[in-house]
Amino acid sequence: MGIKIYKPTSAGRRNSSVNTHEEVTRKAPEKSLLAPMHKTGGRNNQGFTTSRFRGGGNKRMYRIIDFRRDKDGLEGTVASVEYDPNRSCHIALVHYTDGEKRYILAPLGLKVGQKIYSGENAEPRLGNCLPLNKIPTGLEVHNVEMTPGQGGKLVRTAGGVARLAAKEGKWAHLVLPSGELRMVDADCRATIGQLGNLDHANVRVGKAGRSRHRGRRPHVRGTAQNPVSHPLGGGEGRSHGGRHPCSPTGKLAKGGRTRNRRKTSNKLILRRRRSVRYGIVSLPS
Repeated sequence: MGIKIYKPTSAGRRNSSVNTHEEVTRKAPEKSLLAPMHKTGGRNNQGFTTSRFRGGGNKRMYRIIDFRRDKDGLEGTVASVEYDPNRSCHIALVHYTDGEKRYILAPLGLKVGQKIYSGENAEPRLGNCLPLNKIPTGLEVHNVEMTPGQGGKLVRTAGGVARLAAKEGKWAHLVLPSGELRMVDADCRATIGQLGNLDHANVRVGKAGRSRHRGRRPHVRGTAQNPVSHPLGGGEGRSHGGRHPCSPTGKLAKGGRTRNRRKTSNKLILRRRRSVRYGIVSLPS
């Protein structure tokens, strides 16, 4: 039972639920792997708000995560599974035989005391990290690199899992959680298994106070503001804005392209995650 629902003793408690984090085995983090985090409050270096509705929240310490998994040939022992306030999935503390300690993303089913390995000679078992060209087709992976040696970039959220669909020459075909089918360099590394904390998506915040604890300030609709504050504001009674959705500065909010044309990887995408202009792209079963 990963989600706990309390008796409705108040209006906020009635509609909220909490994650019990049953997989977590240790509360205090490893001090040697902590780093301070600076909060911006949504402001840039000149003090102007560039990201609205941010500010406040509980103070966090950053957990230094080993996304590269480059301790090749060394045996690692899972010492604990911990909660990380900076990401949705859990993390695992690993003790290596040379005395070094590192945090990794904890896959589903990882147990304390389990042995994990990295490198080309590692077996394709849960928690092990190895290149895609050494992983059998059809296995589920996470924490996938996009450039060899860069560190995992894809599939890092709670419950995230990608499937190795095929291998063709120097490329590996991956089915991502969004349904997108894309090619990745076969020398890129990935970790075997599905990420844990599946109940993260089922938690209901329930009240505004819990959003404030996360550093999210109230999100005010443009139509609810005065015309001097927002292009959609004003009007007699409740209005629909009278124009397309936009920001307080008038920048359109819908339909704009967000991909950088100079850094795009469109040629590596074999199947889009959603419909395209001239037809619907079928998603994998």
